[in-house]
Amino acid sequence: MSNLLARFFRDESATASLDYAIIGGLVSILIVIGATAVGTGTSASFQNAATKMP
Repeated sequence: MSNLLARFFRDESATASLDYAIIGGLVSILIVIGATAVGTGTSASFQNAATKMP
C-alpha cells in the first residue's frame, strides 16, 4: 500500500493536466470579457448612428 501511495505522489502527469486546464479556463474567461467589451462598443456605435438618422 505504501508503494502505491509513493508512486501516486511521484506521478506528475496530473499536475501538467491541471496546469493546462487552468490556462484553458483563464483564456476562456479572457475571450468572454473581450467579446463582451467589443459587443458593448459596437452596440453603442449602432445606437449612436440610429439616433442621428432622421
